[in-house]
Amino acid sequence: MQEMTQDKWHRHELRVRYAETDQMGVVYHANYLAWLEIGRTELIRDLGFPYRKVEEMGLLLPVTEANLVYKKPARYDDLVQVLTRVTQLSGVRLQFGYEIRHGESEELLVTGTTSHVWVNPSWRPVRIEREAPELWALLASYMT
Repeated sequence: MQEMTQDKWHRHELRVRYAETDQMGVVYHANYLAWLEIGRTELIRDLGFPYRKVEEMGLLLPVTEANLVYKKPARYDDLVQVLTRVTQLSGVRLQFGYEIRHGESEELLVTGTTSHVWVNPSWRPVRIEREAPELWALLASYMT
């Protein structure tokens, strides 16, 4: 389930798979990074730009920084919500904010941010407002 809410959070639900848990029965900490990727790619997809289309335009968006704060664990078979929003946007840089919540109780489990830079296939920074003005406008309209 995916939706963009009125408060500019994009919501994507997923169910914790057994392979995502560790010996303690909770989601292994690195798996949350994969969930953040799901959140941002689904947000961009719902704006009308699947990441494949972004790459076909010759644009890449590598992660330059990631920060997570773990508050409570998710466990096997839990339904979780990955909430994503654009928190900072400039011509070259983009930052997303995240909340991961329990799908039923909506209890906050994890908060985080990822920072990115727009580059071309040669890994040279590019200005998104020049290279993809339509995407730039959509992201700008989605700012918090």
